[in-house]
Amino acid sequence: MSETQQQMPPLMVLNQYVKDLSFEVPGAPMIFATMRAQPRVDINLDVQARRLSDDSNQFEVVIAVRAEAKDTTEGSADAVVFVAELAYAGLFALNGIPDEQVEPVLLVECPRILFPFARNIIADVTRNGGMPPVMLQPIDFLALWQARRAQATQPAGNA
Repeated sequence: MSETQQQMPPLMVLNQYVKDLSFEVPGAPMIFATMRAQPRVDINLDVQARRLSDDSNQFEVVIAVRAEAKDTTEGSADAVVFVAELAYAGLFALNGIPDEQVEPVLLVECPRILFPFARNIIADVTRNGGMPPVMLQPIDFLALWQARRAQATQPAGNA
């Protein structure tokens, strides 16, 4: 191992960026007049990671968040109030991390680094869209990764 490799930290954040961002209020402007209660917000979150090239130690990790709010006012038939979608990504370099630790680093540690920024963007875009800001609760990325691994190891008949 060269002296340069020894001095490199095991995990480096090379860049962070919004890969995709969408916000829509399909019922505007009428939804603002008819909605009388706080909308019910459903959150879906996913984490994906990929190596940039076969011979690279660089990876892209993406947190995908979808927040869909529905009007819970009686008679509204759960009309969609807004949909916010964000793919927030980071480029990471892994140096000297054992192969068996790469997956948990990419799917647990890297999302922990990215999450506060994604949370802020979702809150800002919903507030700027004229809605109450969506404040994502902290995510247990370790539990999310463990559940994904458990689901992947189940036989097809039990899924």
